[in-house]
This record gives sequence, C-alpha cells and structure tokens, in this order.
Amino acid sequence: MAIFAGMKKIFPLIIILVTLSLIGIIVIQVSWLQSMMENKEEELRGKVISAMNVVGQDLMEHKGTVPSLKNQRAKPSFSWPSDQLLMELMKPSTIAEKYTEFEIAEKLHQAFKSQGLRDTKFEFAVTSNVNVFSYELKSKNFLNVVNDTATNWRYIYLLQPASGTTFEGLTPEETLMVVVPNYKKILLQQIRWMIIGSLIFTLIIISAFYITVHTLFQQKKLSEIKNDFINNMTHEFKTPLATISLAVDALKNEKVIADPIKRDYFSGIIKEENKRMNKQVETILQAALMDRQEIQLQKKPIHVHEVVQQVLENFELQFLEKGAQVTFQAEASSDLIDADEVHFNNLINNLVDNAVKYSQAPLLLKISTQNNGKFVQIRIEDNGIGMSKETLKRIFEKFYRAHTGNLHNVKGFGLGLSYVKTIVDAHGGKIKADSTLGKGTIFTLDFPLA
Repeated sequence: MAIFAGMKKIFPLIIILVTLSLIGIIVIQVSWLQSMMENKEEELRGKVISAMNVVGQDLMEHKGTVPSLKNQRAKPSFSWPSDQLLMELMKPSTIAEKYTEFEIAEKLHQAFKSQGLRDTKFEFAVTSNVNVFSYELKSKNFLNVVNDTATNWRYIYLLQPASGTTFEGLTPEETLMVVVPNYKKILLQQIRWMIIGSLIFTLIIISAFYITVHTLFQQKKLSEIKNDFINNMTHEFKTPLATISLAVDALKNEKVIADPIKRDYFSGIIKEENKRMNKQVETILQAALMDRQEIQLQKKPIHVHEVVQQVLENFELQFLEKGAQVTFQAEASSDLIDADEVHFNNLINNLVDNAVKYSQAPLLLKISTQNNGKFVQIRIEDNGIGMSKETLKRIFEKFYRAHTGNLHNVKGFGLGLSYVKTIVDAHGGKIKADSTLGKGTIFTLDFPLA
C-alpha cells in the first residue's frame, strides 16, 4: 500500500515532466523550421538576384547600339535621305526592339539553371518607364501575377546602355522586371523532407508519450484491481474458514458428540462451507484459463428454454428468501443452439445470481426469449440497484466490481460478468447491458441458432 501511495504522488509529476519535455521539443522544432525557412528564403533571393544580374548585364551590352539597316526598306538611288529619316535610321534600339519574348525567356532560363533553379517558374516584362507600367515586352502570365505582392516576389533591374557607347544617355529608360510566383511553395518544396522528418519524429515522440501515460494509467488501474481482489479473496476465504473452525470446535464438545442430530448439523456446515470454498477456487481457476485462452468448448445441440428453466429451479430457495416475482416468457419458436452445456448453464446462472445479489426487496425478475433473425435472443431484466454510465462501461472488465452503496453483503471477485462475456464471445454471440441507477438492469444476449 505504501508503494501504491508513493506511485500516486509521483504519477502527476511524471505526467508534468513528460508534457513539458514534449512541449519544449515541439517549440524547438518549430523554431528550427522557421530559421531554416528564413535561411532558404535569403538563399533563394540571392540566387534570383544573381541570375537577374547575369541577364541584365548581357542585355545592357547590346542596349544603345545602332540597329542593322538590312531590315530597312530600300530607298530610290536618285533620292538622298532627309535628316529626319537619317535620325530615325540611326536611333539607338531598345531591348524590346532588339529581342523577342522567347529570347529573353531563354536567357532567364539559362541564368536560373546556372543558379540551381532549374524548375523555378517566373514571369517577366520589359518596361519603358519604371513608374508608369507601360510593358513593351512581357511573358504570357505576367499581368496575372505582377500585382500579387503577398505571395509573389518582384525584382526590378534597371537597364542602361553600356558605358562609353556613342548613344549612352540617348536611349529611353527601360527596366527588366521578373516575378517569382508562389515563392513560399518553392521554399516549402526545398525543405519538405525536413518538415516531413520533423513531423514523423514529433509524432513518434507523442506516440511514445501517449503509450507511456496509457501504460501508467493501466498499471495504476491494475494495482487498484489487485488490491481489491486480494481484499475480496481474503474476505471470501476467511469467512468459511472461520465458520469451519467454529464447527470443528463444536464437534469436540461432549454434548454435540452425544447428540447425532447436532453432530450431523455441524458436519453439514463444514461440508457446505467446503463447497463454497471450492466454488471460489474454481472461479479463480476459470479466470486463469480465460487469461491463457485455454477454454475448450464441447458444443452440442441444447435447448435454451430448458437451461433457463433449470437455472430458475436451482434458485427457488433464494427467490423465496427475497420474496421474488419471477416470470419466464419463452416466446422464441426456435431455441436450439450449439453450445457447451456446462459453460452456457454457468453464464445464465451468473446473470440470475447477479439479479438476486443486487436486487431490492421484493425482487422482480423477468426473463424472456425471442427469435431475432438467425439468432435466439435472451433478455434478463431485474429491478435491482442499477448502474451508473461509468460503471456500465466497465462491468465486463476482469476483477471490476461496481460500488453497491448500502449492499455491504454483496461478495465476489468481480469475475462473473467477465466470464459471461468471454463465454458469449466464444459461442459467437453478443451481449449488451442497459441500466438505470436505482431502477434496474437489462442484459440482452444473442446466440446463433443451430
């Protein structure tokens, strides 16, 4: 008991420490991922800017050069060009005039590829004025992404003619604008394996935490069940042993020895108490067999109505003591099932015994049967003390015993209903319990017909 009390004190401390550790690990993981995201963002920005610098410098080397005259329309040989025409012909070309959309896209693709951004999507445009959005040249989806600055990156590179050229400063101002859409998606793709790994290991830690806490709760519950079982077993064996001891002392009395009736009476007490102890030992052995799943069923065709009738006859004396009103409505037209006669008799006996133990005087017990498709249904209803919802969830657990309020004479190991559930399952049947506290309990069993 001292160990159990110590566990009670240390148990909340273990939960708190493990919870704090788990929260700390999750916070560190989130912080680490955020830092990695920021580093990747800076790295991506640097690569995009480097790629733009390469393309921008390449374009500026050709900006401000005189356009080729081979594409100009030929003029008559006898006519000398006017000054205005000469100025038009000699006017420095712009980027939009010198390159096509495809050519600039190829330059950007190659530059992005050299920076390790082979699959990075982008849109671009060449503007004549950075402040007035007059796009001389643009990619197909540029207008769809240029204004969405929340999810897209926008880079601007000012294009000036190469220094030292004849027409430096004479060409119109141009700007190369590149937009990288959904940059967060790109960043997440780059660190997706880190995120997946982090999530997997975090889930493993949470699972380990859950299993640890669940195991601690189970151990705590098992410890409580063990203590209850020891107390119940001690009580169950102590009472008949005390009775046998008194009966043996009485048999040593000379008056009892001389009186055959008294001698037989005390001998009968010893015999009955011995039977009672044997029954308790058999119950514990049955529980051990259920633990090892060594129950061997010897099935044969039996009639449910006959078994129920036999069990009720065995309880006649207890019914009289309780002033019971017992009704048995055998409404099932077919009641033949394949079952182990001994175990099936025991499970019906246990349910009726529970009704007697937990009954309020006078006991009202109603048993009925009916056919439910390919099953025969047995319904056992009493007016006992009933059970709470919490108790109802646990009644089929081994060694669990419901609180009986003022019924302090109710004894047992908490194995009866666990045994019933095991036997019902072994026969391929179903069992359900419904109860209302203070009003009674209904057990419904379904067994497949032979």
